[in-house]
Amino acid sequence: MALGSIVALAAVAAPPATAVAHPQRQPLSFQRLATVPVYLNSGVADTAAAEISTVTGDGRTVVYTDSPGRRLGFVDITDPARPRPTGTLAVPGEPTSVAHLGNLLLAAVDTSASFTDPSGRLLVVDARTRAIVRTLELGGQPDSVAVAPSGRYLAVAIENQRDEDVADGALPQAPGGHLAVIDTRTWAVSRVALTGLAQVAPGDPEPEYVSINSRDEAVVSLQENNHLAIVSLPRRQVVRHFSAGTVTVTGVDTEDDDRISRTGSITAAREPDGVTWLSDELFATANEGDYQGGSRGWTIFDRRGAVVWDAGNSLEHLAVAHGLYPDKRSDAKGIEPENVAFGRFHGVPYVFVNAERGNFTAVYDVSRPSAPKFRQLLPTTNGPEGVVAVPSRDLIVVSSEEELPEEGIRGTVQIYGAGPSLFPSVVSRRDIPWGTLSGLSAVPGRPRQLVSVTDSAYSPTRLLTIDVAARPAAVVRELTVTKDGTAAGYDAEGVAARTDGGYWLAVEGSATRPDLLVRLDARGAVQQEIPLPPEVAAAVTTNGLEGIAVTGADVWVAVQRPLKGETTARIGRYRDGVWSWLAYPLDVAPAGWTGLSELVAVDHDTFAVVERDNQRGPAAAIKKIYRFDVPRTWTGVPVVGKRLVRDLLPALRADHGWVQDKVEGLAVAGNGQAYAVTDNDAVDDATGETVFLRLGRLF
Repeated sequence: MALGSIVALAAVAAPPATAVAHPQRQPLSFQRLATVPVYLNSGVADTAAAEISTVTGDGRTVVYTDSPGRRLGFVDITDPARPRPTGTLAVPGEPTSVAHLGNLLLAAVDTSASFTDPSGRLLVVDARTRAIVRTLELGGQPDSVAVAPSGRYLAVAIENQRDEDVADGALPQAPGGHLAVIDTRTWAVSRVALTGLAQVAPGDPEPEYVSINSRDEAVVSLQENNHLAIVSLPRRQVVRHFSAGTVTVTGVDTEDDDRISRTGSITAAREPDGVTWLSDELFATANEGDYQGGSRGWTIFDRRGAVVWDAGNSLEHLAVAHGLYPDKRSDAKGIEPENVAFGRFHGVPYVFVNAERGNFTAVYDVSRPSAPKFRQLLPTTNGPEGVVAVPSRDLIVVSSEEELPEEGIRGTVQIYGAGPSLFPSVVSRRDIPWGTLSGLSAVPGRPRQLVSVTDSAYSPTRLLTIDVAARPAAVVRELTVTKDGTAAGYDAEGVAARTDGGYWLAVEGSATRPDLLVRLDARGAVQQEIPLPPEVAAAVTTNGLEGIAVTGADVWVAVQRPLKGETTARIGRYRDGVWSWLAYPLDVAPAGWTGLSELVAVDHDTFAVVERDNQRGPAAAIKKIYRFDVPRTWTGVPVVGKRLVRDLLPALRADHGWVQDKVEGLAVAGNGQAYAVTDNDAVDDATGETVFLRLGRLF
């Protein structure tokens, strides 16, 4: 883990002293209530992140660590559906964790001069006045801070993390870490040594995460050492310790090869990161991996070190089914389970697992710890780090650290509450990997089905059949595109099903490949490739063909952005080897550019397009469906007149998430209903969330 990218959690609700099992009650469903970009506490041009959060004892204020800004941030969630950013508090270093004790905030701050000269402080802050009332020297670089349910003790994992640029990050690297224990009656800081415990680099423990049960016992994850320790805080002594173990996981994707292929196998140390008690006897770990491991799942252990349950490949399979699997991480640690939290809601015990690379929080009912029940995925913004359960208010708070303003990705705090979720709106029901839904088409003769196509993020190109009668909509069939008997890959950005059972694809070109119309037969085999006329092809920018429609013998295409030297987009008609063109006037975007991302034939003379800007989140301004009529005959390149059909921004904002930029699919199914879908960019520099919209009768 890089310096400053630290993980910690302060649980709002203490784990129970008794066993987890209890009479079953109706489980909750959680819905996203709000997404708060944390730059609102400083300024849109500021670099700001939200790594670890706590919620004050009254349940009304989220406090998060902002490492790049060297500050704590505050968000008022008195009304969780309308949170209010309320400012920041500067701290003397990089804040790595924050927890609360009554009206006090406990903020761990890294003040290290270097990896070899680590130092840190614990700031005690009055949550009401935001005054720093006490500063404690910790004797090393802190990672996680936890508060005992009794309120008597604090525990801080002093990681003294390694320099990954030295010897490829190999352990050992002095100085080793330890656990700092603070008695809140005296505020005295004690040190508990953790050396000599692990088989992996026993002289260089790197404690990562800590959680405390009702017995005043801390469980500490030593991530790079693949070890776990239980420490008696009153005795300042390690009472148990054991390896986190190695696990073999099959049926996972292990290659970054532009396809999701769950045929691989890994044998790896778990290397747990986040850890939380479920009771005084059981705890859960998020097995992110770091140094040489990572099992892509999470585990429930008992206090003796026995595995009660392990997720195996199931968490990654859930990511695939929900379109949230990051293929580019396949040769590394996959979805990277980063953090884990526990909370009891309405009598039901839940575990919440953050997937840092999959951008989601998985919710499990652990009424039976030996057989947890998956309940739902909560979509997040990029890099979810902190997760806090707030049972007193039926809330979950997730803080995400990734901050890439040039990509439209910002650090956020997201709030979830009890209620029906709008996510997922589309899933795979037949174990079919999917993502990058880059176009939609009705399926002739099948009124409740649509077909979509994958773009160049995946290879080979596949046609995916979507059942819209299912809720959520379901990917139920895949068809691989072939050319000369071999699987073929195109940057397919549009699809139109033909009445004879075949398909047309709109293929976007690149610096080395031309824009094409591609005709397929019903089995997905390429029958014909048709390039644009030379004078048009020479003027197309990197944003070329993006939509396609068919009326009778005519094939129509939309060019996403204006040709060089033009200010309008182009609509093209291909008939009997001849191209004709119309000009389409684009709205002017407040930021970035505007272009066309889909074309649909309403009838022989009327078409609809999706017109969108390239902005995400609060910056998104243009996501609209327009319609236009075409003349029966024309010469030159006349400009069409357009009429607004539907502004899609309200629908894209309805789930209170990060507004997606790429609305790339629109179709009218045989049932007369209109549907739209977003391209998730293969979870690559994007949240990865796919939004499937049911728009009713539009035409």
